[in-house]
Amino acid sequence: MDAIFKALSDPTRRGLLDSLRGKDGQTLTELEAGLGMTRFGVMKHLAVLEEANLVVTRKAGRFKHHYLNPAPIQEVADRWIAPYAKPAARFAMDLKATLEGPTAMTERPTFVLETFIRTTPEKLWEALVNPEKTQLYYYGSTLKSDLKPGSPFQYFRDGELLLDGELVEIEPNRKLVSTFLPNWGESKGATRVTFSIEPAGDVCKFTITHHDIDKAPPGVTSGWAQIASSLKSLLETGEAIAYPRTM
Repeated sequence: MDAIFKALSDPTRRGLLDSLRGKDGQTLTELEAGLGMTRFGVMKHLAVLEEANLVVTRKAGRFKHHYLNPAPIQEVADRWIAPYAKPAARFAMDLKATLEGPTAMTERPTFVLETFIRTTPEKLWEALVNPEKTQLYYYGSTLKSDLKPGSPFQYFRDGELLLDGELVEIEPNRKLVSTFLPNWGESKGATRVTFSIEPAGDVCKFTITHHDIDKAPPGVTSGWAQIASSLKSLLETGEAIAYPRTM
């Protein structure tokens, strides 16, 4: 938490986050041009943001792309805003601009979220695939899937289909890839979501990557931040965070 507040205290670093909020996945060259700073100066500020986990990177070819990671900001909201919200409102966590027009599936993700959860890979995996567990943190919905590639991967709530999809790839305790087609709002076609788990000492790094998230209805980015935050709370404290159902 100290690293987050330190990173946010500098206006230049807030400017970098604003730039990524407007256009995620930028390269260092793009960020440098947008700020009018030297390359070295931008790199120093990005290093602080990465240290606070507010920015994560992914390489595609010879380029490194930078993504605004909403998970730490959601944790700040959960700790400092939620207790005072009456009634609890959906936090302003839709940190990516919604783009217009359908596009082909891109090789690099358009959304990346990383968080660290004090649990084991086995317990985190169970929470991802156990319908009784998903109901606690995934907006009250239960997962229905036989967990075999090519089979349906769907979430139901109150007997109605909330999210349609197909399982693409599965590595128990490590990786789960599925298509993503919401049954609410205006969707521009199926996209692809990857859940990945990496052990890191006594914690696990949990990453959500979403390709072509611009095709999904508005609010999906904030939804991922709240799902990840609620999942983290469930595994670390035994209690999930009950966010308002807005979908």
